[in-house]
Amino acid sequence: MSETAPRRLRELGEIPVSRLNRIGEKRTVALASMGIDNVFDLLTIYPRRYIDRTKRVDLSDLTVGEEAAVFGEVTKIKGRRTKNGRVMVEASVSDDSGSFKVVFFNQGWRENQLPVGVQALFFGKVTDYRGQRQMTNPVVDVIIGPSGDERDASRIGRVVPIYPASGKAGLTSWEIGGFIDESLRRAGPMLDPVPETALAEFDLVDRTASYRGIHLPADFADIRPARRRLAFDEFLRLQLLLALRRRRLEASSAGIRHPINVEDLDVGPGALADTSSSLVRRFLVGHHFALTSAQRRVLGEIATDLSSPLPMHRLLQGDVGSGKTVVALTALLAAIDGERQGALMAPTEVLAEQHLASLRKDLEGLTKADSAVLGGERPLSIQLLTGRVRAKDRQSVLNGLRDGSVDIVVGTHALLSDDVRFRALGVIVIDEQHRFGVEQRAALRDKGRERSDEAADPDLLVMTATPIPRTAAMVVFGDLDRSVLDEMPQGRLPIKTSWAKEPLAVASCWQRVRDEVALGRRAYVICPLVEDSEKVEATSAVEERTRLALEELRGLAVGLLHGQMKGPEKEEVMAQFRAGELDVLVATVVIEVGVDVSEASVIVIEDAWRFGLAQLHQLRGRVGRSDVQSYCYLLGTSPTEDGAVRLQALVDSNDGFALAEVDLDLRGEGTLLGSRQRGRSDLRLASLRHDEDLLIAAQRVAATMVQKDGLDDEPEMVDELRLFIDDEEADYLFKS
Repeated sequence: MSETAPRRLRELGEIPVSRLNRIGEKRTVALASMGIDNVFDLLTIYPRRYIDRTKRVDLSDLTVGEEAAVFGEVTKIKGRRTKNGRVMVEASVSDDSGSFKVVFFNQGWRENQLPVGVQALFFGKVTDYRGQRQMTNPVVDVIIGPSGDERDASRIGRVVPIYPASGKAGLTSWEIGGFIDESLRRAGPMLDPVPETALAEFDLVDRTASYRGIHLPADFADIRPARRRLAFDEFLRLQLLLALRRRRLEASSAGIRHPINVEDLDVGPGALADTSSSLVRRFLVGHHFALTSAQRRVLGEIATDLSSPLPMHRLLQGDVGSGKTVVALTALLAAIDGERQGALMAPTEVLAEQHLASLRKDLEGLTKADSAVLGGERPLSIQLLTGRVRAKDRQSVLNGLRDGSVDIVVGTHALLSDDVRFRALGVIVIDEQHRFGVEQRAALRDKGRERSDEAADPDLLVMTATPIPRTAAMVVFGDLDRSVLDEMPQGRLPIKTSWAKEPLAVASCWQRVRDEVALGRRAYVICPLVEDSEKVEATSAVEERTRLALEELRGLAVGLLHGQMKGPEKEEVMAQFRAGELDVLVATVVIEVGVDVSEASVIVIEDAWRFGLAQLHQLRGRVGRSDVQSYCYLLGTSPTEDGAVRLQALVDSNDGFALAEVDLDLRGEGTLLGSRQRGRSDLRLASLRHDEDLLIAAQRVAATMVQKDGLDDEPEMVDELRLFIDDEEADYLFKS
């Protein structure tokens, strides 16, 4: 590495680690096994914690229970095996004021590292063992070797970072720190592409200070501002990429202006409407529930999108039962009012078939003008297109989509396969496909344009009943506008949730199921497995259905539904359950999303601790879909603290957004961000939970930077972003 300044991050990404001193072929391979190939990779391996060696103590001052950094000489060391076969190495360490014992478990190599005469710094928690002070598995830095050679005296008496060392790769925290130290020293000052006005406004240190502060802090006060700036950079890069992609989509779009009268959105059941009124108005007038204020607000946002020449890209987020389907159906009808077609895509065939039945019921009686039929008017045509549709029926639907006689098609993602063409596709609604990333949503829009003879971009509405914390939505769905339904329809009662841990509570649960069935209602029993497994002790759906039918629920009609059943079998079972021919449905999580049977008033979730919090909330949402009181019972005692926290959180709250925050605390953002392409753009320092202010600041700065000419006037930032994306994405974003 030559001494040049200022350095761009992408330059550092092009310098292999082999250019550093003391890194030969063996260490290059070892670093590669940790995902470190170049100098930039090294600089983004951040310390896990820090040792404050400014507070070094003498052995005579050691206090049991405290962490301390002690400098001493090894006077004795011996390794042996314990009774249970573990390797144990014991060392005696002394200084001028006294001595103490150091014990290492499963670190036999310490005997070679710390021969008698070595002087080292030991950092760890001081404990008492049989009246003697000791440390177990402390962090060790050898300062003076057995031959008297001094390693690095500069590290004594300052704050030292501890890196995620790899025993498998044979690299210590000390070695990694040395490589980073050399990298920073030789890199010199770094180019900072963030505008100085933004740094001043949000009190951010410059880039050079941030990397030195995180890796080579003079004292602990340097660490926080360094971490804050680097976390901001992670958010800013993500927000810039999302803003650029959105700008490019808008620049290349061929949108549709849908005719929609906002006054039609203000009507309620029983208002005036006739055949000359819009389908939107007729639907809302005939609907059995008045819209909530949240639904009206969201429909207003959607109406603005639909009347714009830019295609809608909106996320509709609403808790279970908040009325998302009514909002989506109104958007589809707006497309039909404009002589176009709508598509509703569901993740499973079972859910698609249920949507079909629900839409046909909700839209029954609605007609539209059609000069091709006798009388000039016909009922709305809602058809199904999935892999289970027979060839003859499939061809009929394909023909109807092509000539425009099919108004709404419901199906799985196969709707946009090569043989499906629309006369004029106006609106696509995706139900519960919120885990698609930015790339998949863009591809979906492009396919929508290609499959429509009108060659225009359909408006896209992505629905999810999985509440997502606002900060996570800003990252995962930053390319979408976001609407939130945060109000439940009138008459809905909160679901009463109980955690049945004791036998009496479990017996009460099954009695509740019998009581509800006696009142003409229905129940779900959810099991985590389909069939018994010797490896996993969990209640299986197959065995539990048999057991319940013979014991606790004897005399009731108990059905079975799981993902391994064939499509027609699943639909037959669901039809029986909807019709009341089955009182209880024992099922796996195949019913997690979208299954809507209003008569179901109780759900029992067995081995509930095995499910994630979001999944538990989704399952609970299968009941409580009418104006009668509904119940959820959680069975099983969790063997883990996290599992117990999840179950108690569900008992304490029916608010999906509050539960999403708990879930974020428990799981961290890694799971939530899993829908993005993982790689260099992952969040390593930034936290969605704790850095919301930085995320909002980054979003503001990104919007300002791309507002005028994209990043045409910011070549340094463009150069940096290229480090974090592949060539294809770069060509798309920066083709201007």
